[in-house]
Amino acid sequence: MSATSDFYLARAAESALQAETTKLSNVRDRWLRAETAWRAMADKVVKSETERAELARVKALRVDL
Repeated sequence: MSATSDFYLARAAESALQAETTKLSNVRDRWLRAETAWRAMADKVVKSETERAELARVKALRVDL
């Protein structure tokens, strides 16, 4: 099962919420780093899905010719 961008974005939101609610700066920094990492993973999935869709579109055009 592959993870979706929605999953990664949900984890990022959860990390951001945890960062907002903690009182310890080192823990807040850790949650903020986690949020950044989750968002980067979501961006990577979106980019991959977009490229895959474009490749499929190009292949479909070649078949039609």
